[in-house]
Amino acid sequence: MQLAHRYGCQHLDFGHAIILFVLSLVEMLIDCILDDCGLLNISTDEHDNIYTKKNTNFDGKRQLDMGDEHRELLRRKNILMSIEAVEKATASKIAQVFLRLVYLNTPENFNSLLRKLQLIGALKSKNVLPAYNLLDSLTTNVQNVISTGYQLDRSRLLGVLVSTQPCSSSAFSIFGAGKGSCWVPFDMFMENAMDGRHLHAISSVEFLTELSKTLQVLNRATWQETFQALWISGLRLVQRGPEALEGPFPHLYSRLCMLLAIIPLSIATIVKEEADKLDGGMVSAIKGELVSSLQILVQFSGLLSPPPATVHFANTAARKAAVLSDLKSGNENFYGYSKYNSPIKAVGNMLHLIVEACIARNLVDTSAYFWPGYVVPLEESSRAQESSWSSLTDGSPLMELKDALMVTPASSVAELEKLYSFAVSGSEEEKLAASKVLCGASLLRGWNIQEHVVQMVLKLLSSFLPLDSRSDRRYVQHMPMLHALILGISSVDAVHILSMYGLVPEVAAMLMPLCEIFGSLPPSDHRSCNFEEASVYSVFSSAFLSLLRLWKFHRPPIENALSRHGVFVRSELSLDFLLLLRNSRSALKNLSNVSKSSILQFDPLFQKPVYIDSFPKLRAWYFQNQACIASTLSTVYNRPNVLHVANIILKIICHKVSTCPPCVQSVNPQSTSNSSMGSPPPGVKEDICQWPTLPAWEVLEAVPFVLEAVLTACAHGRLSSRDLITGLRDLADFLPASLAAIVSYFSAEITRGIWKPVMLNGTDWPSPAAMLPVVESEINEVLALAGVNINISSRPRSVMPMLPLPIAALISLSITVKMEEFSHLHGIIGQGIEICATSSSWPSMQIIGALWSQKVRRWHDFIILACSRSPFTRDNTAVAQLIRSCFTSFLGPSVDGHSCYVANRGVTNLLGKTLDERARLVVAPGFLYMRSCQLFPDNNFVCEEILKVVIERARTLANDCSSERPAHLRSDCMTLSDASSLVEQISSLAATMLCHAGGVNLIRLLYEHILPTLLLSAGEDKLGSAGHVCSLFEGYALAYVLLWSGASIWGVGETSPAYASIYTSKRQRIVDRHLEFMAKVMEGNIVLGCGETTWRSYVLCFVGLLVDFVPAWILEVKLETLQKLASGLRKWHKGDLALSLLERGGKKAVTSVVESLL
Repeated sequence: MQLAHRYGCQHLDFGHAIILFVLSLVEMLIDCILDDCGLLNISTDEHDNIYTKKNTNFDGKRQLDMGDEHRELLRRKNILMSIEAVEKATASKIAQVFLRLVYLNTPENFNSLLRKLQLIGALKSKNVLPAYNLLDSLTTNVQNVISTGYQLDRSRLLGVLVSTQPCSSSAFSIFGAGKGSCWVPFDMFMENAMDGRHLHAISSVEFLTELSKTLQVLNRATWQETFQALWISGLRLVQRGPEALEGPFPHLYSRLCMLLAIIPLSIATIVKEEADKLDGGMVSAIKGELVSSLQILVQFSGLLSPPPATVHFANTAARKAAVLSDLKSGNENFYGYSKYNSPIKAVGNMLHLIVEACIARNLVDTSAYFWPGYVVPLEESSRAQESSWSSLTDGSPLMELKDALMVTPASSVAELEKLYSFAVSGSEEEKLAASKVLCGASLLRGWNIQEHVVQMVLKLLSSFLPLDSRSDRRYVQHMPMLHALILGISSVDAVHILSMYGLVPEVAAMLMPLCEIFGSLPPSDHRSCNFEEASVYSVFSSAFLSLLRLWKFHRPPIENALSRHGVFVRSELSLDFLLLLRNSRSALKNLSNVSKSSILQFDPLFQKPVYIDSFPKLRAWYFQNQACIASTLSTVYNRPNVLHVANIILKIICHKVSTCPPCVQSVNPQSTSNSSMGSPPPGVKEDICQWPTLPAWEVLEAVPFVLEAVLTACAHGRLSSRDLITGLRDLADFLPASLAAIVSYFSAEITRGIWKPVMLNGTDWPSPAAMLPVVESEINEVLALAGVNINISSRPRSVMPMLPLPIAALISLSITVKMEEFSHLHGIIGQGIEICATSSSWPSMQIIGALWSQKVRRWHDFIILACSRSPFTRDNTAVAQLIRSCFTSFLGPSVDGHSCYVANRGVTNLLGKTLDERARLVVAPGFLYMRSCQLFPDNNFVCEEILKVVIERARTLANDCSSERPAHLRSDCMTLSDASSLVEQISSLAATMLCHAGGVNLIRLLYEHILPTLLLSAGEDKLGSAGHVCSLFEGYALAYVLLWSGASIWGVGETSPAYASIYTSKRQRIVDRHLEFMAKVMEGNIVLGCGETTWRSYVLCFVGLLVDFVPAWILEVKLETLQKLASGLRKWHKGDLALSLLERGGKKAVTSVVESLL
């Protein structure tokens, strides 16, 4: 039959030969039907299926050559026999399996069969074929091949001992019964993305895109339900925005960025991917589902109320719709005004902002303005003021509009391009103004065009960075503009927005050459640096501190310790990793021309690889910083010029401090008379009244030696604390970049444990006594309201507060920083203080909080919230209580082994509502968990504790719906449907908590170590010890947790290259190892500790979930593993599940499937 040639196969093994043989028989029978109907296949390609009529008068009543009615009868009989034959062939279960193997492994061959069946259906509809019922059966058989596989049968798995009677109450579901119940990962991801302390290496757009596709599959939802869940989660995120909470953290604008930029861009990516897979009609269908998801939002009026800061933007969006609606109605007074000076006023809400964001991304069109009830116009006598951006596009001078443009976001890309032209080709004054405007309101609040603003800002910054250029003069010439751009992207909100767009690696690559060049230039004078003025030191300090904020440069060695399983305790961004990620992205874009998931594109020149070796000065400091973190400074240093600079800095510091003894004024007392010191570096004069005019790199290299000298002198009483802080403050004023070295050095010294604590008596060191009791009381209250009952104060009230010397010095230095400078320095100082506090065994966070509360009282709530995280950095008891509180707030309490359903539960109770400035600080347990989970000391404990709670909840559900309950209580039994829905909700919450606590590494541990250990463990409280029904639910719940955890991180199918490089690359090995573990247990090579019922329930459920939801994972598993697992399932009389597992094993498993059936 020439199967290999016919179907384009190079080599046919036994399995492929059989399935293609069956396919060829079915196709030949269908070809016979078409031939008897008068259609002739004239295509040269087997898959083209181009048919033509055998005669020109083909109308179903074929003209006969000799008027022989016998031939017509034979033709009809042949058609009937062919239909009967092909219907019987495809009705066979074995034949359907073979055809399904064709469909799964060679879809192009199966599509050829589908096209022929569609042609037969068309002939039937035109009455060319008799309306045989067999044709309907044939169509059904083929549809079964496509749609029918193994479906996890909950009733067969759980229903043996579980009551399936109707429930007397409908209060069991948290979000409503059915497939729309498990969207909590959206809310928790978005809330986690608002934590500005942790920057992300991948775009929130990409992560949210993959998470949306995953939840759409796991929840068995339509795209309309998925998009609706996205919008509602985004609206809840905005409502939780703590407008009344002041402090150096991402504010409401970042939350609006998620709702109005990240979510629309994620949906746009999904729509584009669907367009690549489907035809135009299906693309319009998915856009129709998006429109439906938007229209249904009007039912959530409580979420649509705009925050006060966005009322103006919402009203403007509503007025724009009202103007166009008025135009369509033919208002004769309309033509005299534009959308900017219209007298129409409309009351807007968050829906208007969402629709505008979708229109800007071409997801919906302006027909949305005419949705019923979308606009409720109100007449207003005064006209709105004309937009400053429209004046700019009309030709008004930029300098006259600069101040207005700074505070008003652009509304279109055309307006941005007009501004960008000034930044590229304007005068020096216009370039500076355009740079400031780009980094102003348009960057922070221009949500409809924010991705374009981000691209323009970084493109402008990269245009000054030819990486092979050595022309210092060019950089000095553009110093004011560079200074404005760097300061513009250095604010807390700006850095966070860049992180949400996944641009941390690209920004780091842009800042490195600036640091290298400006750090190598000497300053023009001896003055201290002013952040607001463009100078060599200010540009270097801004770029250097901004670069260091992007990676955890001050992480002490303990953070790189290995866990007992050889995995990093905490995975943080490092400079090496950022450069590796940036270079790999560039390589991917070059290979695929343009990455499909990439929103932001840069010039080809910037796509060249960037290596730290290209920046020798930065590289030298990088390795010196690592050496200082890893160990104490060496007493013998082979660069005497550095020691000489350090001694000069010490002399200048001590000259300003009259009480400083001479012995402090040298890094090495013997060095001043040592001839090996050599001459001072160029630019260094022996003038103790003026700072040396040295390049910044040379100063930074000497700073650690200065710090060691002054800190040692203070510890031994040779230097007072006030003089120490004054000296450090003078050094930071001279070169703000030195704060990085100060934070890094003090953070490292804390971990060594060699510094004695100092008394905070208010004389030598600032005293927190006035605020400390209040702060401790409020922290305890916040923790108690979140369900954590511990006492954070371990010292008697009569004992004076103390801190280790490095922490005391750092916190004292931090409270001397001017508030107008703090926005630039908080990323360095704030996180440095937190790292010092969490790295020290000394309970110090509440003392730090009290000191800062005294300095900035309006930050009080922010400080209390920050300090409330500290107990979770060292106390596993507090971690366990917080985990249990999260489940209780989400699901309701569990009392005496049974669920107790209350009204306040679900996502709102888990993550909380908005913080009211008139109310006390109330932090929901889920919110506190998301802010603390990356600081937990032992992720293994976290995982084990979450699994323990899941098991307890599974046993509770078993008790709630078990038919073993007393007869008078059975009427209140939970139905199997409700129980299985709650299992999914429990699993989705548990999986999301695990993913955010430990990421990829913790999920790997869960698959490879933690869960297998739990199943192997024996003891009084082992799995399967609580009864048969409880054992069934235990295995069921654990299987769901495992699948949800893996899918939330790895995705359910093929992912983008950038996402795969970070998250999906290890999926194949991890899943294969876990299935290999299952197979060995089923073969008897490993002895279980848990009960047999729990084990069987777990295996059947997990394998069934793999088959149903993530068949792409099975494709990656080794054939030998699949064969072993299938063999074990057959021994359990689960042949259908074994067959479905092998069916999805890919081409490598075809022969195994065929052999198992023959």
